[in-house]
Amino acid sequence: MNIENYIETQYRELQAKGFNAEFSELYNTVKHTKLHDVIMTLHFYLVSLFRTMNERLPTGESGAHFWAEPSRDLISIIEITLGLYNALKGTKYAFQIDEYYFDLIKECREFLSSSGGSALPPNKPKIDLYYIQPIFIMTQNITVKNTNTDVAYELKQIGEGSYANVYRYKDTFYNRNFVIKRAKKDLSDKEIERFKREFEEMRELSSPYILEVYRYDEARNEYIMEYMEHTLDSYVSKNNSNLQKFQRKSIVQQILRAFEYIHSKGRLHRDISPKNILIKEYEDVSVVKISDFGLVKIPDSELTTINTEFKGYFNDPSLVTEGFHTYNILHETYALTRIAYYTMTGRTNTDRISDEKMKKFVEKGLNPDKNKRFQNVSEMMKEFRAI
Repeated sequence: MNIENYIETQYRELQAKGFNAEFSELYNTVKHTKLHDVIMTLHFYLVSLFRTMNERLPTGESGAHFWAEPSRDLISIIEITLGLYNALKGTKYAFQIDEYYFDLIKECREFLSSSGGSALPPNKPKIDLYYIQPIFIMTQNITVKNTNTDVAYELKQIGEGSYANVYRYKDTFYNRNFVIKRAKKDLSDKEIERFKREFEEMRELSSPYILEVYRYDEARNEYIMEYMEHTLDSYVSKNNSNLQKFQRKSIVQQILRAFEYIHSKGRLHRDISPKNILIKEYEDVSVVKISDFGLVKIPDSELTTINTEFKGYFNDPSLVTEGFHTYNILHETYALTRIAYYTMTGRTNTDRISDEKMKKFVEKGLNPDKNKRFQNVSEMMKEFRAI
């Protein structure tokens, strides 16, 4: 077999699906450029598809159903992965697959179906998703495992809120920046509980548009999360004169998809602002992630505070008189309309809008008569596509 031709074949197959560089840094030692792109993209799709599978896990005694489209996608990615693994054995490009993921891949081959979805096995636990460690280990590289030895990193404060301070640090082992959100010391027991619940909410939500969180430290009441370079506020301020319309629309569409997912889980964010929408810049795309779920409204939760103080320009001003306890999805679509307009124009003042389609969109989203507003995010997305 011509190894270079085989790598090229897999490269082109993944190119048709779309490359993703999120895990590029984990494979910096792979010097073959196209093999590097193939491996980092396989890592991305495995994590993404297993994250989707986690929405159906853990299963009980009777198992659960995994949808048809991701089943087919996962079958395809597994076949590319195993084909590459077998083809490169004994060559200078040979690699090993992490033992946990290798067993997981072999297990999935047994139950995945290419039509009609797949029956997930009974009592299958949630899958561990590898965000900061490689799935593929090049055979000719040395693998150094982290130890349990405590390592001190210098913290740089990058933000402060009512409940917590936010710090950035660089992990020298992974050579990546991370963020720590640390609860303030004067919080009440109930406030600490709400702070912990924010972490739990973000950990349970499984979407590429939700900020990833990794570990909660009970002793310090802090948790680690991924680092994002910008808030929507700072990103638009920095790039407003250079952003093309298609780039702005891409960002808005990601934001709307994020909130469509949040609402599908029966949640309301209740603190929508450009400072709580984060952006990470890659060479070919800017990715949106939603953060700060401290005010999230959860059905039947005793911790959902109904007397939260109204705040923020992007919130519906009717909340001042109606009270924050009345907050519902129509207030959420109001705030998202302002966010969409701000992203598309770099302005917050909606008094003079020259683009008729944008004007129609904004007038509907901000209509004082709530019955005439967008009733959900799907409705917003449909109308926004016409802008």
